[in-house]
Amino acid sequence: MWLIVFFDLPTNSAKDKKEYIRFRKFLLEDGFTMMQYSVYIRHSASRENAEVHINRIKSSLPENGTISVLIITDKQFGDIQNFWGRKTTKPPLPTPKQLEMF
Repeated sequence: MWLIVFFDLPTNSAKDKKEYIRFRKFLLEDGFTMMQYSVYIRHSASRENAEVHINRIKSSLPENGTISVLIITDKQFGDIQNFWGRKTTKPPLPTPKQLEMF
């Protein structure tokens, strides 16, 4: 499972900027990676694990703004097509390490 977090947070005041920085830092510390500005992704081993991270997001919501969370499967994530401008060369996102059990 993949969690994709989309957010639109105000940055008009110093307090808003501080909340934006705090929320972004929370996502990074919780294992999310920036996919685009205000779009962060994280791999989860199961639906239950994804719910744990969603609950953490709920408990860390900023006072203002909008936050959306989308859960997709590995196959759906693999079907994402990323495009960069012709002059930009960006490497693809790293593949997460998988836990294998025999």
